[in-house]
Order: sequence, then C-alpha cells, then structure tokens
Amino acid sequence: MSSMHSTSSTSTSAPSSATRNIVDTAAANGSFKIFSNALRQSGLANTLKGNGPFTVLAPTDAAFGKLPPGQLDTWLKPENKDELAAVMNYHVLAGRSSAAEIGKLTAVKTINGQSAPIVMSGSRVRIGDAELTTPDIASSNGVLHGIDKVNIPTRH
Repeated sequence: MSSMHSTSSTSTSAPSSATRNIVDTAAANGSFKIFSNALRQSGLANTLKGNGPFTVLAPTDAAFGKLPPGQLDTWLKPENKDELAAVMNYHVLAGRSSAAEIGKLTAVKTINGQSAPIVMSGSRVRIGDAELTTPDIASSNGVLHGIDKVNIPTRH
C-alpha cells in the first residue's frame, strides 16, 4: 500500500526502467513477452514509443494463457490486425495514472474509445475483468501496470 503512494520505482523495477519507453519497459520485464509481441503485430508499438504519456494495463503472459484455446493465434493473423489493435487499445489510457489514482475512479476511458469499469476492493484494483497485479512500473513516457486477464472490448 505504501509503495502505491511512492513516486520512485519499486524494488522489482530495474533502476534504468524510467529511461525506457513503455514498449521497451514491457519487453525488458520478462512477464509481458506475449503482450510485447501483440503490440508489435497490432501496430500499436510505434505509438507507445512516442511522447505520451500513456498508462498501459498490460496482461501478463499468464493472463494470455487464460484466453480460450486458439484466440491469441487468431488475433495474431495478419487479416485480424484491426481486431488485435482494438483489443490492445483497450489496454491503453491517455495520461500517466498510478495504481492509487486508478483505484479512486469508477471507470476509465481507453484509447479505443470504450470505457472499462474499475472496482476497488480493499487494496485490490480491478479494471474490467482483470486485477491489477504489478502496479506502477515506471517508464520514460508513462506507466505500466501488470494485469492478470486480457480484457476484451465489446463489439459494436
């Protein structure tokens, strides 16, 4: 809890993490290999290397493992790039928001245009169906939060 109020990097972050952009921070972490690949495949990686600031709710590799069998492979096909981009954009917020700041909200608007509900229960923060498990990973152009499930936007 006290670490959520701290502005310095936590002991789980590499000291140089604040010099890397969000994409490079996710890639260097080791828990976000699938997410990093999906960012590249969707075309969102170039955007997230920009000035920002961005808040990224990054599903861990274990979170991608909870998807229905074949779902990730389907998204990664070139003909499904738009659908993959919509899913990835549903995990990105404009601005830099700490876990403590997100926990005070009831919903956040993602850059794909849809809102995701937020529920705070004790010290746990849920965004959509995912729980924030690794808060406040600093980067040069925003902040990354690890989540335990891939949130899927509703289709119009």
